[in-house]
Amino acid sequence: MVGLLGKRLAMLVVMLTSFSNSHAANYVIDSNQTNVRFAIDNLKTSVTTGGFYNVKGQLQYDALLRTGSVALIIPIKSLDTGNKAFNLKLTSADFFDTQRFPSATFTSTHWHFNDNKLGTQVTQIDGNLTLHGETHPISLKATKFNCALSTTINKDVCAGGFTATIDRTKWNIKKYTLFGITKDLTLNIQVKAIRQ
Repeated sequence: MVGLLGKRLAMLVVMLTSFSNSHAANYVIDSNQTNVRFAIDNLKTSVTTGGFYNVKGQLQYDALLRTGSVALIIPIKSLDTGNKAFNLKLTSADFFDTQRFPSATFTSTHWHFNDNKLGTQVTQIDGNLTLHGETHPISLKATKFNCALSTTINKDVCAGGFTATIDRTKWNIKKYTLFGITKDLTLNIQVKAIRQ
């Protein structure tokens, strides 16, 4: 009797553990609505903007347990500044070198949360950015992030905006820094993911 009770108690513990670990919902990044845009000062007289599109990846999120993870694959070849000649320059070996490094990745390591009248809010996502053959930590500041049921597709959707400023020379993209093109690259990231 004691042995049977012990087995049932052990099974209950396993079930509760499984339940608590299953709270995090799985989402797939919507590549049509996820992008990484950038702005870079040019000779302190103008700002060059562009973006990377067709971003793919996975996201897990649980507001109750205050946990999350995200992994993004950013196709550098998708770079678009609205100027074909400048696109070719930026994808050349002088800058992003897409022949050798066709994609970049971001993998989160820690999510930050706070609580306010609206409930639990994501404030920052720390992670590692691999770009141009180098991997370094960055922090994405959340400008907004929310999950809700989309009535158009009848599925839960998480979406948000994030920003970060990186020093491109850390990733060995150093061209023209001595000629007035700033090394600081401001990133604005829009993410949308659909629950599976």
